[in-house]
Amino acid sequence: MIRVQGLNKTIQDKAILKDINVEIKKGRLTSMIGPNGAGKSTLLSAITRLIDFEDGSIDIEGKSINKYKSNDLAKKLSILKQSNHTELNITVEQLVNFGRFPHSKGHLKEDDKAQVEYALELLQLNEIRHRYLKTLSGGQRQRAYVAMTIAQDTDYILLDEPLNNLDMKHSVQIMQTLRQLAQDLNKTIVVVIHDINFASCYSDDIVALKDGAVIKASEKNDVIQTDTLRTLYDMEVRIEEIRGQRICVYFDEMMAEQQDLELVHSL
Repeated sequence: MIRVQGLNKTIQDKAILKDINVEIKKGRLTSMIGPNGAGKSTLLSAITRLIDFEDGSIDIEGKSINKYKSNDLAKKLSILKQSNHTELNITVEQLVNFGRFPHSKGHLKEDDKAQVEYALELLQLNEIRHRYLKTLSGGQRQRAYVAMTIAQDTDYILLDEPLNNLDMKHSVQIMQTLRQLAQDLNKTIVVVIHDINFASCYSDDIVALKDGAVIKASEKNDVIQTDTLRTLYDMEVRIEEIRGQRICVYFDEMMAEQQDLELVHSL
C-alpha cells in the first residue's frame, strides 16, 4: 500500500498540492483523473521521490519513501513520466533493457533477459524490437517506454498519461495489459489518465483531483457519479450503464450548450 498523508507542495509560491490524503491499495489499478493543472503529475512525482514536498508523508508498505535507498526504491517502484527522450539513438530492445538496470547494473543475466522478452511480448513489440526510437511513430515509442517500465518488474508501477499518442486499439491494449498485471501478478498500478471512460472501465479505484486537492478517492463507482464529475470538470456529464460499466456521456451535452449559445446570439 502507498499511503499519502497531509501532503503539501508549493512551486513559486503557488500551492500545487493541498493537504493530500490518499491510500493506494496493493494489487489494484488506481486511476488519477481531473482537469489540467489539478496536480496529478506532481502527486505522482512526489510519490516516486522525483520532487520534494514541504509537509506531510508518503509511505510504501509502512516505510517512508525517504528511508529507501535509491536502488532499493527502484526495485520496488517504477515510473513512466510524460516527457520521454525520443532523440536517443537506441533501439526498442535497448530501451527496454534499461528497465533492468536497478537489477543488472548494465550486465544482463538470464532473468533480466527473460523480463525484457516478457515486456516486449506483452506490448507486442517484437516486430520492431531492432528499430531505432527516432524512426518510430509517437504511439510506437510510447508502447516501448511502457514496456521498459514493465520490464523493471516492480511491485508498484506508476504511469503518467500512458495513452499519449496511442490510437484506440493500442490504448485498449495498454489498459488491458495493466488490468492483467494487477489481477494476475498482484501489481499495484497507478495511472494518470484524461479519458474518464477508460478510468471507469478498467480501474478498481479512482482518485479525483482538482486545483491541487482531492475531490474524491474511492472505488470507481463511488467516483463516477454525476455530482462528482460536475464538480471536477465544471460541466454536465451524463452516466449510462452498459454491460455493467458506467459510461460517461458529455459530447451531446457540450453540443446542446453550444446550440443554446448560438440560439441566444441569433436573437
